[in-house]
Amino acid sequence: MTRPSFTAQREQLRRGHFIRVVNYHSTPRVARDELARELAGFARDYATVTLDDLDRLFETGTWHKDKPGLIPVFYEGYRNSATVAAPLCDELGITGWFPIATSFVDCDPEHQEAFARAHWISLVEEDTKGGRIAMDWDEVADLSARHVVFPHTAHHEGFDTVLSDDDIEREVVGAKRQLEAVTGQEAPAFVWLHGSSYGQSPRHDEAVRSAGYRYQFANTMIHRVN
Repeated sequence: MTRPSFTAQREQLRRGHFIRVVNYHSTPRVARDELARELAGFARDYATVTLDDLDRLFETGTWHKDKPGLIPVFYEGYRNSATVAAPLCDELGITGWFPIATSFVDCDPEHQEAFARAHWISLVEEDTKGGRIAMDWDEVADLSARHVVFPHTAHHEGFDTVLSDDDIEREVVGAKRQLEAVTGQEAPAFVWLHGSSYGQSPRHDEAVRSAGYRYQFANTMIHRVN
Protein backbone atom coordinates (compact mmCIF):
# COMPACT_ATOMS: atom_id res chain seq x y z
CA MET A 1 0.00 0.00 0.00
CA THR A 2 1.28 3.49 -0.89
CA ARG A 3 0.68 5.89 1.97
CA PRO A 4 -0.98 9.19 1.00
CA SER A 5 1.00 12.36 1.60
CA PHE A 6 0.16 14.70 4.46
CA THR A 7 -1.27 17.17 1.95
CA ALA A 8 -3.51 14.49 0.49
CA GLN A 9 -4.67 13.43 3.94
CA ARG A 10 -5.45 17.03 4.89
CA GLU A 11 -7.49 17.41 1.71
CA GLN A 12 -9.43 14.26 2.56
CA LEU A 13 -10.26 15.70 5.99
CA ARG A 14 -11.29 19.03 4.49
CA ARG A 15 -13.71 17.21 2.20
CA GLY A 16 -15.16 15.17 5.08
CA HIS A 17 -13.55 11.95 3.88
CA PHE A 18 -12.70 10.41 7.24
CA ILE A 19 -14.03 7.93 9.78
CA ARG A 20 -15.24 8.93 13.23
CA VAL A 21 -15.06 6.30 15.98
CA VAL A 22 -17.45 6.68 18.93
CA ASN A 23 -16.99 4.45 21.99
CA TYR A 24 -19.78 3.08 24.18
CA HIS A 25 -19.83 0.66 27.09
CA SER A 26 -23.01 -0.40 28.91
CA THR A 27 -26.13 0.79 27.06
CA PRO A 28 -28.91 0.24 29.62
CA ARG A 29 -32.56 0.16 28.62
CA VAL A 30 -33.25 3.18 30.83
CA ALA A 31 -31.05 5.25 28.49
CA ARG A 32 -32.39 3.72 25.27
CA ASP A 33 -34.18 6.88 24.09
CA GLU A 34 -31.08 9.00 24.60
CA LEU A 35 -28.97 6.49 22.68
CA ALA A 36 -31.60 6.31 19.93
CA ARG A 37 -31.49 10.09 19.45
CA GLU A 38 -27.69 10.11 19.36
CA LEU A 39 -27.44 7.24 16.88
CA ALA A 40 -30.17 8.80 14.70
CA GLY A 41 -28.11 11.97 14.50
CA PHE A 42 -25.07 9.97 13.51
CA ALA A 43 -27.09 8.09 10.88
CA ARG A 44 -28.19 11.42 9.43
CA ASP A 45 -24.73 13.00 9.29
CA TYR A 46 -22.43 10.02 8.73
CA ALA A 47 -22.17 6.93 6.54
CA THR A 48 -22.04 3.50 8.16
CA VAL A 49 -18.71 1.64 7.95
CA THR A 50 -18.59 -2.07 7.22
CA LEU A 51 -15.46 -4.21 7.40
CA ASP A 52 -15.23 -4.06 3.60
CA ASP A 53 -15.39 -0.26 3.78
CA LEU A 54 -12.53 -0.16 6.28
CA ASP A 55 -10.46 -2.54 4.14
CA ARG A 56 -11.05 -0.35 1.10
CA LEU A 57 -9.96 2.78 2.96
CA PHE A 58 -6.67 1.21 4.02
CA GLU A 59 -6.06 -0.28 0.59
CA THR A 60 -6.71 2.92 -1.37
CA GLY A 61 -6.02 5.67 1.15
CA THR A 62 -9.31 7.31 0.12
CA TRP A 63 -12.74 7.35 1.73
CA HIS A 64 -15.26 6.50 -1.01
CA LYS A 65 -18.58 7.68 0.44
CA ASP A 66 -20.14 11.13 0.27
CA LYS A 67 -20.45 11.50 4.04
CA PRO A 68 -17.75 10.90 6.69
CA GLY A 69 -17.77 7.38 8.07
CA LEU A 70 -18.98 6.33 11.50
CA ILE A 71 -17.89 3.35 13.59
CA PRO A 72 -19.88 3.04 16.85
CA VAL A 73 -17.97 0.65 19.12
CA PHE A 74 -19.86 -1.14 21.91
CA TYR A 75 -17.33 -2.61 24.31
CA GLU A 76 -17.04 -5.65 26.59
CA GLY A 77 -19.98 -7.85 25.58
CA TYR A 78 -22.74 -6.51 27.80
CA ARG A 79 -26.11 -8.17 27.30
CA ASN A 80 -27.60 -4.75 26.61
CA SER A 81 -25.26 -4.40 23.64
CA ALA A 82 -27.33 -7.18 22.06
CA THR A 83 -30.74 -6.15 23.41
CA VAL A 84 -30.53 -2.34 23.23
CA ALA A 85 -27.63 -1.08 21.09
CA ALA A 86 -27.71 -3.63 18.27
CA PRO A 87 -31.49 -3.35 17.59
CA LEU A 88 -31.14 0.44 17.39
CA CYS A 89 -28.27 0.07 14.94
CA ASP A 90 -30.41 -2.34 12.91
CA GLU A 91 -33.32 0.13 12.81
CA LEU A 92 -31.04 2.92 11.61
CA GLY A 93 -28.99 0.90 9.14
CA ILE A 94 -25.78 1.33 11.12
CA THR A 95 -23.08 -1.33 11.33
CA GLY A 96 -22.06 -1.68 14.97
CA TRP A 97 -18.61 -2.88 16.02
CA PHE A 98 -18.61 -5.09 19.13
CA PRO A 99 -15.33 -5.97 20.93
CA ILE A 100 -16.09 -8.92 23.22
CA ALA A 101 -14.22 -9.92 26.39
CA THR A 102 -14.76 -13.61 25.76
CA SER A 103 -14.37 -14.81 29.36
CA PHE A 104 -17.03 -12.31 30.45
CA VAL A 105 -19.46 -14.02 28.08
CA ASP A 106 -18.23 -17.44 29.26
CA CYS A 107 -18.76 -16.57 32.93
CA ASP A 108 -21.70 -18.12 34.79
CA PRO A 109 -24.40 -15.40 35.12
CA GLU A 110 -24.32 -15.88 38.88
CA HIS A 111 -20.73 -14.64 38.93
CA GLN A 112 -20.80 -12.00 36.18
CA GLU A 113 -21.12 -9.04 38.53
CA ALA A 114 -18.08 -10.22 40.50
CA PHE A 115 -16.20 -10.87 37.25
CA ALA A 116 -17.01 -7.38 36.00
CA ARG A 117 -15.90 -5.70 39.20
CA ALA A 118 -12.65 -7.69 39.20
CA HIS A 119 -11.85 -6.91 35.55
CA TRP A 120 -12.43 -3.18 35.04
CA ILE A 121 -15.89 -3.66 33.49
CA SER A 122 -18.05 -0.75 34.60
CA LEU A 123 -21.58 -1.41 35.78
CA VAL A 124 -24.62 0.84 36.00
CA GLU A 125 -27.50 0.24 38.40
CA GLU A 126 -29.59 -1.62 35.83
CA ASP A 127 -26.74 -4.11 35.28
CA THR A 128 -26.90 -5.24 38.91
CA LYS A 129 -30.65 -5.96 39.17
CA GLY A 130 -30.20 -9.71 38.65
CA GLY A 131 -29.89 -11.99 35.67
CA ARG A 132 -27.23 -11.94 33.00
CA ILE A 133 -25.01 -8.91 32.59
CA ALA A 134 -23.08 -10.30 29.61
CA MET A 135 -24.60 -11.52 26.38
CA ASP A 136 -24.57 -15.28 25.76
CA TRP A 137 -22.89 -17.06 22.88
CA ASP A 138 -26.10 -17.37 20.87
CA GLU A 139 -26.45 -13.59 21.03
CA VAL A 140 -22.83 -13.18 19.96
CA ALA A 141 -23.39 -15.46 16.97
CA ASP A 142 -26.58 -13.62 16.01
CA LEU A 143 -24.84 -10.26 16.32
CA SER A 144 -22.03 -11.35 14.03
CA ALA A 145 -24.47 -11.96 11.15
CA ARG A 146 -25.16 -8.20 10.89
CA HIS A 147 -22.33 -6.45 12.68
CA VAL A 148 -18.56 -6.75 13.31
CA VAL A 149 -17.61 -8.85 16.34
CA PHE A 150 -14.01 -9.14 17.56
CA PRO A 151 -12.00 -9.81 20.75
CA HIS A 152 -11.37 -7.34 23.53
CA THR A 153 -8.99 -9.92 25.02
CA ALA A 154 -10.41 -12.83 27.01
CA HIS A 155 -10.40 -11.30 30.52
CA HIS A 156 -10.48 -7.56 29.67
CA GLU A 157 -6.72 -7.19 30.10
CA GLY A 158 -4.13 -4.63 29.06
CA PHE A 159 -0.87 -5.66 27.45
CA ASP A 160 0.96 -4.59 30.61
CA THR A 161 -0.68 -7.43 32.59
CA VAL A 162 -0.43 -10.09 29.86
CA LEU A 163 3.13 -11.16 30.50
CA SER A 164 3.76 -14.87 30.01
CA ASP A 165 3.45 -16.93 26.84
CA ASP A 166 0.42 -18.64 28.36
CA ASP A 167 -1.15 -15.25 29.09
CA ILE A 168 -0.66 -14.15 25.48
CA GLU A 169 -2.04 -17.42 24.14
CA ARG A 170 -5.16 -17.06 26.29
CA GLU A 171 -5.85 -13.35 25.84
CA VAL A 172 -4.82 -12.79 22.23
CA VAL A 173 -4.96 -16.12 20.41
CA GLY A 174 -7.52 -18.09 22.40
CA ALA A 175 -10.06 -15.25 22.36
CA LYS A 176 -9.83 -15.09 18.57
CA ARG A 177 -10.26 -18.84 18.15
CA GLN A 178 -13.24 -18.89 20.49
CA LEU A 179 -15.05 -16.07 18.71
CA GLU A 180 -14.37 -17.56 15.30
CA ALA A 181 -15.68 -20.97 16.43
CA VAL A 182 -18.91 -19.35 17.62
CA THR A 183 -19.48 -17.00 14.70
CA GLY A 184 -18.11 -19.12 11.86
CA GLN A 185 -16.25 -16.12 10.46
CA GLU A 186 -13.01 -14.22 10.86
CA ALA A 187 -12.42 -12.08 13.94
CA PRO A 188 -10.70 -9.26 12.05
CA ALA A 189 -9.65 -6.87 14.82
CA PHE A 190 -8.34 -6.75 18.37
CA VAL A 191 -8.34 -4.21 21.17
CA TRP A 192 -6.54 -4.12 24.52
CA LEU A 193 -8.00 -2.77 27.75
CA HIS A 194 -7.30 0.99 27.93
CA GLY A 195 -7.14 1.17 24.12
CA SER A 196 -3.37 0.77 23.95
CA SER A 197 -1.78 1.51 20.59
CA TYR A 198 0.07 -0.88 18.34
CA GLY A 199 3.78 -0.06 18.61
CA GLN A 200 4.10 0.12 22.41
CA SER A 201 5.45 -3.40 22.91
CA PRO A 202 7.13 -5.36 20.10
CA ARG A 203 6.37 -8.68 21.81
CA HIS A 204 2.66 -7.95 22.08
CA ASP A 205 2.54 -6.42 18.61
CA GLU A 206 4.02 -9.63 17.23
CA ALA A 207 1.42 -11.69 19.09
CA VAL A 208 -1.42 -9.65 17.58
CA ARG A 209 0.11 -9.85 14.11
CA SER A 210 0.90 -13.57 14.30
CA ALA A 211 -2.62 -14.37 15.52
CA GLY A 212 -3.86 -13.09 12.16
CA TYR A 213 -5.67 -9.92 13.17
CA ARG A 214 -5.97 -7.29 10.45
CA TYR A 215 -6.63 -4.31 12.72
CA GLN A 216 -5.93 -3.11 16.24
CA PHE A 217 -8.28 -0.49 17.67
CA ALA A 218 -6.74 2.11 19.96
CA ASN A 219 -7.86 5.29 21.70
CA THR A 220 -6.51 7.57 18.98
CA MET A 221 -6.50 5.49 15.81
CA ILE A 222 -7.20 2.22 14.05
CA HIS A 223 -3.96 0.45 13.17
CA ARG A 224 -3.67 -1.78 10.09
CA VAL A 225 -1.66 -4.76 11.37
CA ASN A 226 -1.67 -7.28 8.51
